[in-house]
Amino acid sequence: MPRSAPASSFTGRLGADEKWATDMFALAPVPLWIEDFSGVKALFESWRGAGVIAIREHLRDNPDLVAAAARQIKILAVNQRTLMLFEAASFEELVANIDVVFSGEMMSTHIDELNQLWDGAEEFTSLAVNYTLSGRRLDVQLKARILPGHERDWSRVLLSTEDVTEREEGRRLLASSEAFSRGLFEHSPISLWVEDFSVVKDLMDEVRERGVTDFRTFLDVHPEFVVRCMSEIRVIDVNWHTLELFKAADKSDLMGRLGEVFRDDMEQHFREQLIDLWQGQLFQQREVVNYSLDGEELHVHMQFSVFPGREADWSLVQVALTDITARKKAEAYLEFLGKHDILTKLYNRSFFVDELNRLERKGPAPVTVIVADLNGLKAMNDALGHAAGDALLRRAGEVLREGVQKPHCAARIGGDEFVILMPATGEAEAMQMIADIEELVEVNNQFYSGPALSFSLGLATSLQTERLEETVKRADKRMYEAKRAYYEKRGEERRKSAKD
Repeated sequence: MPRSAPASSFTGRLGADEKWATDMFALAPVPLWIEDFSGVKALFESWRGAGVIAIREHLRDNPDLVAAAARQIKILAVNQRTLMLFEAASFEELVANIDVVFSGEMMSTHIDELNQLWDGAEEFTSLAVNYTLSGRRLDVQLKARILPGHERDWSRVLLSTEDVTEREEGRRLLASSEAFSRGLFEHSPISLWVEDFSVVKDLMDEVRERGVTDFRTFLDVHPEFVVRCMSEIRVIDVNWHTLELFKAADKSDLMGRLGEVFRDDMEQHFREQLIDLWQGQLFQQREVVNYSLDGEELHVHMQFSVFPGREADWSLVQVALTDITARKKAEAYLEFLGKHDILTKLYNRSFFVDELNRLERKGPAPVTVIVADLNGLKAMNDALGHAAGDALLRRAGEVLREGVQKPHCAARIGGDEFVILMPATGEAEAMQMIADIEELVEVNNQFYSGPALSFSLGLATSLQTERLEETVKRADKRMYEAKRAYYEKRGEERRKSAKD
């Protein structure tokens, strides 16, 4: 702030009765100033007389008054440490360039100083920004006190300006670093959670103290321990991408509905996470399933890490979740394509061969095989085109998907040929399956207009002395017998119809 001062040495500004203090003042290890605030006091009295009550608001509404008050301050003396700090060769040079020293942000600081004096304080402090005569910024801790005996007129005020630039620069760098880190956290393209696992650690430590060494077996016996640990996790913060990913309106919305996010299979995933923590793995990665607040299943890749320095208590943990739902859907679709026939949505020939080999090795026996052949497909393709034939195949798939349930399975192994594998099933149950399929075919034909759907079916149950390939051949042979009978019957019906 601009201060007025006579252009003479500081010793010439002190009274004769003050000479004894000059040596102590000059040799002080901190920058010291002696100033005359009597003009400020007189200005205050005039403002009070004008009805001013709240000086802070008054000065903010009238910023010119701040400079007016600063001009009433007279610099009487500074010590050698002050000249060194502000890079001045003499008192006269410092005073001549006082507008350089007190510039920029100084006026806002001066309002706080004036407010403290207005409220009756005989001393005040502030953190201010000054500048050396070469223009270098200085952060200074300013402390001032009205000297004893001058309380009535404020004609002698002692001030110190401690250089705290290094400290404040450190604070600014820290604040900048924290702001940068916060920005990285908030705007990260992945979901970030900061959590407190300290209670979880305490619970696990208690289990150790009880002499438990096989933690996996402990969890098998006490599954409720997993639920207890899940309930003791405290979520401290989440970033904006987390809210977007989980379809939460805000943080309080998400925090209040965490039970909807972490459910179903999450308990099993968390169980494995606890076992890893028990074994000292403070950094973990795994794929888990969460749920958005609108019920959508989310596949996420989770990275869990205890913050450095918090290894002793796990009081700060970061969890990073990368949404891999699209990838998992693509993988599931590719897996589906590898095992299924796209047109009928039944299993394909590749799956049938693998499943037949598995049942050959592992059973359970006996295995009954039903071979089904779609009647009239070639004729329909020739007469109405492949689109009509494909429609009939899709209808066949609908019937078999409905009629064949696990542990049985149905596969399309050729253009119009299907196979049903029925492990641990005898002939009687297979005959019931055929009856169910024929009933579903009848319902399907009532629902769809156009050519009727029909199958020729043959079954065989595995014998202890034969391989399943032989069982399939026997079922296939019986299917052809049924197909021959089907066409013979149709021929007789056509001939009979022609005679009529």
